[in-house]
Amino acid sequence: MGIWDDIRNTFKKGNNLTRLILINVVIFILLTIAGIIGFLLNNPEIPVKTLNLFSAPSSISAFLTRPWTLITYMFTHKDIWHILFNMLWLYWFGRIFLEYLDQKKLVAVYLLGGIAGAFVYILSFNVFPAFRDVVDISVAIGASASVMAIVVAIAVYVPDYTVSLFLLGRIKIKYMALAIFILTSIMDFSVNSGGKLAHMGGALLGYLYTVDLRRGHDLGKGINRIMDFFATLFKPSKKMKVTYKKTTDDYEYNKRKAEHQAKINSILDKISKGGYDSLTKEEKDLLFKESQQK
Repeated sequence: MGIWDDIRNTFKKGNNLTRLILINVVIFILLTIAGIIGFLLNNPEIPVKTLNLFSAPSSISAFLTRPWTLITYMFTHKDIWHILFNMLWLYWFGRIFLEYLDQKKLVAVYLLGGIAGAFVYILSFNVFPAFRDVVDISVAIGASASVMAIVVAIAVYVPDYTVSLFLLGRIKIKYMALAIFILTSIMDFSVNSGGKLAHMGGALLGYLYTVDLRRGHDLGKGINRIMDFFATLFKPSKKMKVTYKKTTDDYEYNKRKAEHQAKINSILDKISKGGYDSLTKEEKDLLFKESQQK
């Protein structure tokens, strides 16, 4: 079995957390391959154009030409350390999330968090003067906003859940989430400010999701319906097998009944002449079935 078959089987049999991580990894590999091809052909446009297919532009006019990037950007990473830390946070907090909430909610929070992050990012770059000079060239990539949404959502849902950290001992998840948010979204804000704004959007979505969930509502219902629709759309339909049963008229019925009775009579005659042991196995079975129907 090849590597691709292993990946496909893992995707089919794994849970939604595994699937989210696999999608991120596969897209990262595709971008890496595009970079290698661009280098070998001495054509830097290849990796740039490939990245643009997945990244969300801050320019509204550019975004309208590739609206699918609202989803694809949150699965896109260019740097190995970027994807490594995002996937580690996703795995750790995703496992805690699945201890209390179901897999559909995990995907919904991931997607909604990414969408919220993109919305805050695009809106900020088109509103605040600090981004006026870069709004036409800036793009967003990475799962950070989606991961932040999951971190905050589960931290608000089970704030006193504790985990063991090296050198720090046991610590409540609410303090971990707060520390992650401060370190990745507020500290040194002028560096990667677009990414930090996206983190804030994701964190806000995660908080609102859990608050709404505790009130008996689910912000992810709509997006789950959309995913269910597409899952059903692309799922191969089962082939319907149609069989036709030929109707039997009175003549055929009476004919078969007479033949069957003649066979029974023949068996009974054989018993009267040679005893029960003279019957074959098939004759004994037929006689037994006949006795059960009486």
